[in-house]
This record gives sequence, C-alpha cells and structure tokens, in this order.
Amino acid sequence: MDLLEKLVSLAKRRGFVYQSSEIYGGWEATYDFGPLGAELLRNIRNLWWQEFVHNRPDIVGIDGAIISHPRVWEASGHTESFTDVMVEDLKTHKRYRADHLSNKIEDGMTPEEIDQVIKENKIRSPDGNSLSKAKKFNNLVEVYIGTLENEKTLAYLRGETCQPIFYNYQLIKDSMRMKLPFGIAQIGKAFRNEIKVGPYFFRTREFEQMEIEMFLHPSEADYYFEKFKEWSMSWLKQLGIDENKLRFREQEFKERAHYNKIATDIEYKFPFGWKEFQGIHYRGDWDLSRHGEYSKTDFKYRDDVRNEEYIPHVVEYSIGLNRLMLVLLFDSYSEDDGKVTLKLNPRLSPYKVAVFPLLSNRPRLVDKAHKVFEALKTRFHCAWDSRGNIGKRYASQDEIGTPWCVTVDFDTLKYETVTVRDRDTKLQERVSVDRLQKYFENQLYEN
Repeated sequence: MDLLEKLVSLAKRRGFVYQSSEIYGGWEATYDFGPLGAELLRNIRNLWWQEFVHNRPDIVGIDGAIISHPRVWEASGHTESFTDVMVEDLKTHKRYRADHLSNKIEDGMTPEEIDQVIKENKIRSPDGNSLSKAKKFNNLVEVYIGTLENEKTLAYLRGETCQPIFYNYQLIKDSMRMKLPFGIAQIGKAFRNEIKVGPYFFRTREFEQMEIEMFLHPSEADYYFEKFKEWSMSWLKQLGIDENKLRFREQEFKERAHYNKIATDIEYKFPFGWKEFQGIHYRGDWDLSRHGEYSKTDFKYRDDVRNEEYIPHVVEYSIGLNRLMLVLLFDSYSEDDGKVTLKLNPRLSPYKVAVFPLLSNRPRLVDKAHKVFEALKTRFHCAWDSRGNIGKRYASQDEIGTPWCVTVDFDTLKYETVTVRDRDTKLQERVSVDRLQKYFENQLYEN
C-alpha cells in the first residue's frame, strides 16, 4: 500500500475526511471533513487569520457572498476566459483536459489547433480509445435564482473568492478609513467545474481559499510581490512543513490566468509529484478597472502623498486551505514498525491533550481523571479516553496527532502529580496537577 492509500485509509478511519454521500455510492471529487478534519481546518484558519490579518494593521478581513450579481463574472472576465479545452473518450465517455493528454498539446491552443495535433500525432485517450473533437468548457458553476421556473435568473457560484473583495474595495476603504497600500483578506468557499479532478481532495469542484488582495501604487508592486513570497514561505515553515519539500516555481506565460501579469506558485513534493497549493500574483489594475467599467463606478484613488490619481494595482496572495491540509497530513505522517504518528505542529492538532485514568475500573482514578479533564478543557481542546490498555490509548492518540497525553495513576491520588507523555519523543515526566495548564501553555508557545 502506497502513502496515498495509507493516508486515505487513516483519514476515513479516524474521522478526518469522508467521501461525500458515501451511502449513495459517493459523488465524484466531493469530500466531507469529519470531526477531526473540521478541527484541523479550523486551527489552520485561525492561525492564518492571526498571522495575516490580526498581526497587520494594514490588512482587514471580510466574508463575501458566494453568489454575486451575474455581471460580476462578466466584468472579471470569467464568463469569457475561464475556460479549459476538453476532449471526450468516444467509447467510455470519460472527459479530459486536452493539455493533460500529451505534451504536444499546449495550454492556450484553440480547439481547432488541438484537433490538428491529435490527428497528426494519433493521440488517443488513456484507455486507448479515439477522442472527440475538442471544445471549450467554462469552469464556472451555474445556478438559477428565483421563485418561479420561468422567471429564474442565471447566476454563478463564485469561481474564486476574491471578487467580493474587488467590488467592495471602495466601501471598505471608506468605512475603515484605509489608505494605500492596504490589504483585504478573506477565507471562503469557491467552486469550479473542473474536468480533471483528484488525486484525493487535491483538486475538487468545491474548495476553500485563504486570500489577500493588496491594493497599492504600481511602483510598490515588486516590493509586495517579494514580501508575500518571503512571508508565505516563513509561515509555512513555522507550521512545521519540511522546507526540502517546498519550492517556488514561476509560471510560464501560457499558464497564467487572464488577469495575471506575473505569477509564482509555491509547490509541495507530494507522493504524486510536485504540485501547486499556493499562488502569488500581480494582477495589475485589471480588477478595479473592469469593475469600474462594467458598474460605471470611479475607482480612482486620490494619493495626497504622491499628488496623483490612479486606479490601484493589486498583488494577490492565494492559498488553498484544503490543499494546505493535505500538505500537512502528508508532511506529518510518520510510520515506525507499523505504528503511525501524525507529527502535526501542536497548534494545528485537533486535540491538544488527551486525559486517561490508568485503569478504567477504579472509580477513584476515573473520578480524579475527570476532574483533571474538566479543568484542562476550559483552556485546551481535550480528548477523554478510558478504553483498552494504556499502550493502545497512546497509539490511538499518536495516530490522530495529539501532542500530549496525561495519565492519572495511583501516585496522582497521593502526590497530586500526573504522567505527561510527549507524542514525538515518547518521553514521560511527572507534572503537578496545579501546573498542568501553565505547562501546556508554555509547550504550545515554544512550538
């Protein structure tokens, strides 16, 4: 069994990730995050918001609507340019992005050019069958809004989270009294009708992004582009990700989205290859210029310091939350003699502390352990476990990434001390019950 299979099995068995609608046979490329997955995602969100919003006086956050006015997507260029070229296996009817089938097919080719390349090179589907004519396929997910069938309006689930940032730019600038350069951040769901999905939840049709749009004078673009690269990589390393499995990669011109002047990806070395999970982009003044044109709104900024007026340019930081979770699961997965440990940074771990009575059939131990648990849970997310023997409990908590286990034993009843066991070193030490909260606060701070 390879690492991907092992991780998929662990994630399902221990409540991190489930195939969505599994009782109905599942639904392609959709996943539900279980109790531990939800906790891990929440911890990532909170740490990111603290680092990139609360720690920065020049960045504020919003929570924009998932369904916007349809004109938003016309202005953004998505209804016209947010397309891939698709071909279909004429026998199995499986659909593929044309540029994923052969290195002779380049991103940016027209359907007619792709048809010619397929014909000249006798390119067939992965199953060895003939292919259909190539055709453009828009990635926006359509929805119909309205109460009567004949009066419903075509709209779209947002294809990226940043558009509410752009059309709310002026409202935020004025209500929060912001001056350039300043940023607007958001965490939220986006939807893309992807042709090619997987592996696992790396590429799905519903996903979550964490983004910052930095509004600035064109002369400041290079500075903030490099600043975001430096800041991004530093934060990822703070999360404990192996820096040898991280790299920057500059996108080629043909890869860039229609709005990007410069684009750099941050990639992780997954078992299935180097793959992008974060992008840093220089979008120029495309977004505000287009929304200004389509909405008849004047987005010019009066810069009193420079004594000039201009439409702000944008440098964008965009990271896939779900992809980052997948990076963290792969990067923290460790196996020794068949025993699995998720060596997550303790600040990310779903549970910070697990509390056990040494023996579950001794009422005094159980009662004392419950008191310790009740005291700690007011400060940390704690797990309670009294099943099986102590070794199995340790193994169970290692498997889900719990950094510390507290065991209440007979010496606890005599001396008011407990055994604290470390997930990674397996070392144990005695700690006074009245010092436990401070002990774990110090441990978390150090990590």
